[in-house]
Amino acid sequence: MLKGSIVALITPFKNNKLDEDAYISLIHNHLKNGTSGLVPAGTTGESPTLSHIEHERVIELCVKESNGEIPVIAGTGSNSTEEAVALTRYAEKIGADAALVVTPYYNKPTQEGLYQHYKAINDNSSLPIVIYNIPSRSVVDMSVDTMAKLFELKNIVGVKDATGDLNRVDQQKEKMGPDFIQLTGEDGLALEFNKRGGVGCISVTANIAPKLCAELQQASMNKNDSNLIGKAKKLNEKLMPLHKSLFIESNPSPVKYAASLLNMCSDDVRLPLVKVTEKTQNIIKSAMLNANLLQ
Repeated sequence: MLKGSIVALITPFKNNKLDEDAYISLIHNHLKNGTSGLVPAGTTGESPTLSHIEHERVIELCVKESNGEIPVIAGTGSNSTEEAVALTRYAEKIGADAALVVTPYYNKPTQEGLYQHYKAINDNSSLPIVIYNIPSRSVVDMSVDTMAKLFELKNIVGVKDATGDLNRVDQQKEKMGPDFIQLTGEDGLALEFNKRGGVGCISVTANIAPKLCAELQQASMNKNDSNLIGKAKKLNEKLMPLHKSLFIESNPSPVKYAASLLNMCSDDVRLPLVKVTEKTQNIIKSAMLNANLLQ
């Protein structure tokens, strides 16, 4: 099952081109530090500005380098259903374990349009599909009823919930049952999300704090062990300033700056995103010091 600390991988650039060496190094860093899954070419990976060749290459490298050690959940979403189908089929062909498919942005489809979009992807691939519901960026919010209808299809297995509404966890669990995989897309809500029935987080913060995020997820899964519950709370408090700092400006500019401080990759992003301001840099540095990521 897809669970635990799953990283929404950043895509490193050098001179505006994919930095394959840095990207491979990032993947192996996660394999060594307890990350439970990898999401290449998601929106944190700047998928809207990746060329088709780059998008496919990022997925291919992730599958190759992880070598089956942990699941690869390829970002294959698009606001074009035809493109989303093609990317999902490619991810399946190359050996990804699942697909993360964001709700179509800009088009503003109805609930029926959302259903038909995901049904088309479902019908043209055998990959498990995780719905990515993020109304703040896509402008549409998939209802619980639409999600339940999709869960009846053979390949729809769960959701990355970035609504910020913890009540959705309860509503979705009641409607779809415990077999529906619920992952949060909000690092700051990860602990409470799991308390309510979630099983993990597709995380931005895990890019720079993989071990801490993995430990938080592991500790939060055992709801009957008071020692682990206490450990999870302490880790959550330690990470909270970092979570907040990474969303002061548009993701992934802040996390790429943080990664550059750890010599993981450059802080280059592609327009229309820009590097973070000096004020934000200082807040990120302070949060990293607080989390003992910097000396």
